[in-house]
Amino acid sequence: MKSMRERLLATSMICGAALLATQAYAQGGSATVSEVVVTGSRIQTPGIQSASPIVTVGADQIRQQQTPEAEKILRLLPGVVPQDGDAVNNGTAGVTTLNLRGLGAQRNLVLLNGKRMTPYNINGEVDLSRVPTALLERVDVITGGASAVYGSDAISGAVNFITKTDFEGFEADSNYSLTGDGDGEVISTAFTVGANSSDGRGNAVVSLNYSKREGVLFAARPLGLLGIVTATGGNLGASTPPAPPAGCGGPGSVASGGSTTTVPTRTQITGVGTTAGQFREDGSLGANCSVFNFNPFNYYQTPQERWGGSAFATYDVMDNVEAYANLLYSRTEVRQQIAPSGIFGNSFFVPVSNPFLSASARNTLLTQANTARLAGSLPATSWRDLNANGVVDSADDLSLVIRRRTGELGERSSTYLNNAFQFNLGFRGEVFESWDWDVFLQHGQSDRTNVAAGYTNVTNFGNALNAVAGPDGKPVCRSGGSCVPVNVFGGYGTITPEMAQYVGAIGIEKQNYRQTIVGGSITGYADAIKLPTAALPVQWSFGAEYREEAGETVPDECLKLAPASCLGGAGGNTLPIKGGFDVYEIFGETIIPVFSDLPFAKSLEVELGGRFSDYNPSGSNTTWKAGVTWEPVEGLRLRAMQQRAVRAPNVGELAAPLVSGLRNAVLDPCSVTNAGVLAGNATLRARCISTGMTAAQVGTVQDIVSGQISTFEGTNLALLPKPEEADTTTVGFIWTPDYIPVVSRPFLSVDYYRIRVEGWIGRYEAQEVLDACYNSGVLGQCAKVIRINGDLASPASGIQLFTQNLDYREAEGVELNTGFGLDFADLGASESLGRLRFELALNYYMTNERRSDTTLAKIDCMGYYGTSCGNPTHEIRFVQRTNWDLGDFSLGYQWRYQDEVSIEETQKAATFPKFRKIEAYHYLDLNGSWAVNDAVRLSASVRNVFEEEPPIVGNEAATTSANSGNTLPSNYDTLGRVFAVGLNVRF
Repeated sequence: MKSMRERLLATSMICGAALLATQAYAQGGSATVSEVVVTGSRIQTPGIQSASPIVTVGADQIRQQQTPEAEKILRLLPGVVPQDGDAVNNGTAGVTTLNLRGLGAQRNLVLLNGKRMTPYNINGEVDLSRVPTALLERVDVITGGASAVYGSDAISGAVNFITKTDFEGFEADSNYSLTGDGDGEVISTAFTVGANSSDGRGNAVVSLNYSKREGVLFAARPLGLLGIVTATGGNLGASTPPAPPAGCGGPGSVASGGSTTTVPTRTQITGVGTTAGQFREDGSLGANCSVFNFNPFNYYQTPQERWGGSAFATYDVMDNVEAYANLLYSRTEVRQQIAPSGIFGNSFFVPVSNPFLSASARNTLLTQANTARLAGSLPATSWRDLNANGVVDSADDLSLVIRRRTGELGERSSTYLNNAFQFNLGFRGEVFESWDWDVFLQHGQSDRTNVAAGYTNVTNFGNALNAVAGPDGKPVCRSGGSCVPVNVFGGYGTITPEMAQYVGAIGIEKQNYRQTIVGGSITGYADAIKLPTAALPVQWSFGAEYREEAGETVPDECLKLAPASCLGGAGGNTLPIKGGFDVYEIFGETIIPVFSDLPFAKSLEVELGGRFSDYNPSGSNTTWKAGVTWEPVEGLRLRAMQQRAVRAPNVGELAAPLVSGLRNAVLDPCSVTNAGVLAGNATLRARCISTGMTAAQVGTVQDIVSGQISTFEGTNLALLPKPEEADTTTVGFIWTPDYIPVVSRPFLSVDYYRIRVEGWIGRYEAQEVLDACYNSGVLGQCAKVIRINGDLASPASGIQLFTQNLDYREAEGVELNTGFGLDFADLGASESLGRLRFELALNYYMTNERRSDTTLAKIDCMGYYGTSCGNPTHEIRFVQRTNWDLGDFSLGYQWRYQDEVSIEETQKAATFPKFRKIEAYHYLDLNGSWAVNDAVRLSASVRNVFEEEPPIVGNEAATTSANSGNTLPSNYDTLGRVFAVGLNVRF
């Protein structure tokens, strides 16, 4: 295998060198070779049309959005489902990513001028923050598999960012936006300078950009002030947080609508159901009396600061041979913030004689412990009978579950610092007049640092709780050393600065990802090779590529600590990952004109392509495409394309070690929340017992906390995932009539698409495993349930969710794009009335579903939101734009529509009725510009003119990254009305 790879690489480089040498003797004129970027095909001959549907976002649309963020521009497209971005707080990776057709950000390929952009981490996703929006000429989005053209990852499609070329002069572009509430400020500035060489053979462009985005906390909006309970509607309509009873408060404490990890501390004896209770500010222990309002600390809009630069250069080294180079650099800093850390249900042995325990609290714990001992429900692992008298007393240790919010340490935050660069060097040219060639070397690297601050050190916390009275009567840690005893047996403020310094923690993780590509291709035609019925010859493209990708993550010792790192509330531990893969590929395309200028066949072309890829270690695969384009009459073109696409497993899927994590789930069927159902269902009770519960624990243990459950995740090295395979079908037409009176440049395109991915790489959903085990009795799923103390909320408990090939996932729909111009002068009116431009982009979703295996029901996400689907895919979504150009002025509106969506059917019964459905939403945006002169343009816009309020669904309706602040902030406008102004200067 190795020798084959070496031959492929050598062949590609020799071909490139031979083409360059041949060029010196080629006949032809001295015309400069200019770059032609045609998305979806490497064949670039005019007159040939791609059989795949492509949606283009032009420069005017980009400018009207007045944003420096490429993800925000593309989020408007009806076929895009929000992924990571500025509206994702708890769950963000500090980047912006794209999710075409709801199939996942790792299943669409992101290109810059037709070449891959380097992923930001081991999951193979591209951070769109790196895209230089000030240089964009257009963005092309191709629907369906494009693996035969571009290689792995292009399953749902490809996004190609096309930059301006041959730029001369100077351009400064600046935008400023602010919400109607006076916050959420975003500033961006870009400077671009370009010049041609004195001999006219070269061009160089340099662009620098800076932007800063201020954060907007939940607390800045009435909707985000207080957590609303999805299941019951608790706190819906509350104007102020409900105050807890006297003596049971503290910063953030409320009567309802929050987390059970709160202040004062909640506790229970480990493994003894729902005993114990909540401390009071005076140190006594009583019934549970408050929860913690975690909402106000989170962001609706995360803060970001970004610096970037890009450079593009071309030079004609000889007639018809052009050298080219480009460099892209970006540095972004994003801060995510959530509520203060704490101890989230960890169990610790605490001396009953701990000096911080009040006499009354000590008596309460002893009474409950001895009652459980006599009933036989006190686990032996929850009690240390240090004086061996068979009775729980002050000389003994009890294992206590602690839930205590540590506001004294400040809020939890993650600061992501991302540095990335990418360069491309190559030669391209013409040979024998009808053939173009291109050879290149590309390398990119991403370096990331994540600093997690404000967390508790769980190990130190355990040491600090294991405290007794010293010789002088003051509390001391049994472990000695630098340990400082901690007091959590009272209200807020019992943790002193000295205690906080000992029990606090900071975690640091570094990531690195590298990608290197060497490739070459030749494209062209021979006049002699054409069908007698066609006017154009057969077009060809051939090439070879070698690609190597490698990545690693390096966590510090705190983050590596099993099972959940040393950070309380971080969700799991992180282990080092180091891995990579390489691939050798050969590919080819052809477009065959079959008919030209015949009755009912103005033109008919067949498009074929194939790619062979040899991956190490995933093995080899073949992708292909076959399509047809038929123009029966002038202006009407019918098109169809069938493709086989693949996605090879990325570094994270190939090399992830076993770690713990957090995933969303709704209900533990064996918990106290489901006690009513359990009471009359012997089969369900038996299934609970079979997964590690005692009969006494069934229906009494705590439920899943805050909609999140611990998981065990990673790669099974004995069963590495194989590449995904997708069959994609697109069928449609585009109509561009030129004979409609008055109307100018009308077009209408309608395309059906179906993308079915077999053997998709992923994990089971946590709730899916629970339902399959307890509701359906699937033994293989029950084996994945790990209970500690009978419940799924204790440390070291959780669900096994290993990365593997799963059954299938599918997206299907119809996409419509239409537009036309209307010149008032053609209607007989004055030319001074200008011209109208109308555009509509609409997506009608028919299917968005997936299934993990044949024993389980499919998960239907078409028109649904929830813990399995996250952000919804709306059945109908469209964007309609109209612009009025009037001399130096332009005015326009943008109408955004999202169809109604519903909670997932499996969650409906446990969801408050008002949160089960979100009605259709309409947003109206306005924009305008004024060309003051040839050099200066002013622009302004208003987003969400009528200040539509976001829908309310509570905080547990969907995945954590999609559902926060009681709504779905990536899908709906949460900041209200947003104003923007801009200045563009060019000369």
